[in-house]
Amino acid sequence: MSDDILVRLRQMLPDLRPSEQRIARAALEDPAGAAGLRITEMAARNDTSTATVARFCKHVGFDGYKRFCLALARAGGDERGRRLEFGVSEGDIDTSDTMAEVVRKLAFQEARAVEETAEMLDLAQLDRVVDAIIGAPVVDVFGSASSGLAAQDLQQKLRRIGRQANVNTDPHLALTSAAVLPPHSVAIAFSHSGETEEALSTLRTAAGRGAFTVAVTNFPGSPLAQAADALLTTVARETRFRYGAMSSRMAQLMIVDLIFLGVAQRDPEIVSSSLSATLDAVAGRRVGVREQRLEGQTSTSHAR
Repeated sequence: MSDDILVRLRQMLPDLRPSEQRIARAALEDPAGAAGLRITEMAARNDTSTATVARFCKHVGFDGYKRFCLALARAGGDERGRRLEFGVSEGDIDTSDTMAEVVRKLAFQEARAVEETAEMLDLAQLDRVVDAIIGAPVVDVFGSASSGLAAQDLQQKLRRIGRQANVNTDPHLALTSAAVLPPHSVAIAFSHSGETEEALSTLRTAAGRGAFTVAVTNFPGSPLAQAADALLTTVARETRFRYGAMSSRMAQLMIVDLIFLGVAQRDPEIVSSSLSATLDAVAGRRVGVREQRLEGQTSTSHAR
């Protein structure tokens, strides 16, 4: 679990009981204020008992309410400091915000998503994923909706360095592709919630073919995470206007770049050659290059 109690609470939230979720949400909404409450006040404000609050503290990794409050106060102080850096009083976007405030809040959320993902990332798991891709005859990548954008980005990056990679955002095509994967392939599924049925079915189908399966999700306790051989965890926040879908995409794209760079580092000469070849292949489609060629052809014609 993360040492940052706010990250930990956000990631555990879907797996908590309703009474525990109320306590967690109160702590996330106002960490400093919640840290100053006595256990009886915390219980009363969240319509539960002191025994439930005590059990909640143990569930999220603390041996008592006091230690939970100390961690909450420390994390709340860090959060306030980061918000001051970006000039925001609180991270959620409101209908009354000016565009300047929207820009600052969005920058805060996306920067925190990247930073916290980097802090939480299990490097041993990342190495396992890179090793598996290096030895794989093919890599199948899947994601739906906004997660599909990250899946497509990983596929095109791997293809550019000569790796056989497929991407299917259509769930039926993803399932049929997973069903015919050769042994020792890699299947990677992106899902912020880790509860997307299509992603879970695709990963299980790939596992049935002997593929090494990878989940990229925000929730380590999710069904997708539990079904995968390797887990790469993102850290992003959902908010009132769901621009968590934006910060979650940024966190996923960071994972994509780390996988790509990890693979690229293993064989830099082949990677450089492949990147040069793909760049040359599309260079003629650039407007400036095309105009220069046309000018050259016109000059040659006039010379004749």
